[in-house]
Amino acid sequence: MLEQQSISLIVGLGNPGAEYDRTRHNIGFMAVDCLATSWRISLGKEKRFYGIFGESRLDSIGKMRLLKPTTYMNVSGQSVRACADWFKCNPENILVIYDDMDLPLGKLRLRSSGSAGGHNGMKSIISHLGTQNFPRLRLGIGRGSDKSDQAIATKANQNVTNHVLGGFSTMENKVLPEIFDLAKSAVTSILKDSLEKAMSLYNSRSIDF
Repeated sequence: MLEQQSISLIVGLGNPGAEYDRTRHNIGFMAVDCLATSWRISLGKEKRFYGIFGESRLDSIGKMRLLKPTTYMNVSGQSVRACADWFKCNPENILVIYDDMDLPLGKLRLRSSGSAGGHNGMKSIISHLGTQNFPRLRLGIGRGSDKSDQAIATKANQNVTNHVLGGFSTMENKVLPEIFDLAKSAVTSILKDSLEKAMSLYNSRSIDF
């Protein structure tokens, strides 16, 4: 199994601070916290990497590192590059987990590369790594339910900000554990099999509520 591993660093994106805790934009942070709990990896502040970091050797997988940048979303790349340089991780060995408004909550999407798609955290990482060629796991957060407001162009940007920086509803919070279980299964599939196999198994799956 070990020789099949291609991912050695998993990064979850979000914003630091209590005011952003458990908001939609922080779903990447939350996913990494769930992985850390499942894998019993202790996370703590690491000044070298401008973030929250932890590492451990996992059975049948090997050394795994988890990172949550605390540089704020728009400069996430600073943290990722610092960590990658320290451990000599190539971009293709880094999996980034982040929120995606173009996917409904409960849906995930794995890709081996691609553009930032308007996500400022990904723009920063692409800029600092100098490439788009690194795997990513996008977790859907949807676009909200207020269609009338979304149709008003002058309010569009504010609506986006309010949505991504808003908290999950009571109903959404009930299904988050299932979503993170699905994400963990997808990540495990990457580590034990391959990204290609994980994509074929999980890109068509979703959690309904």
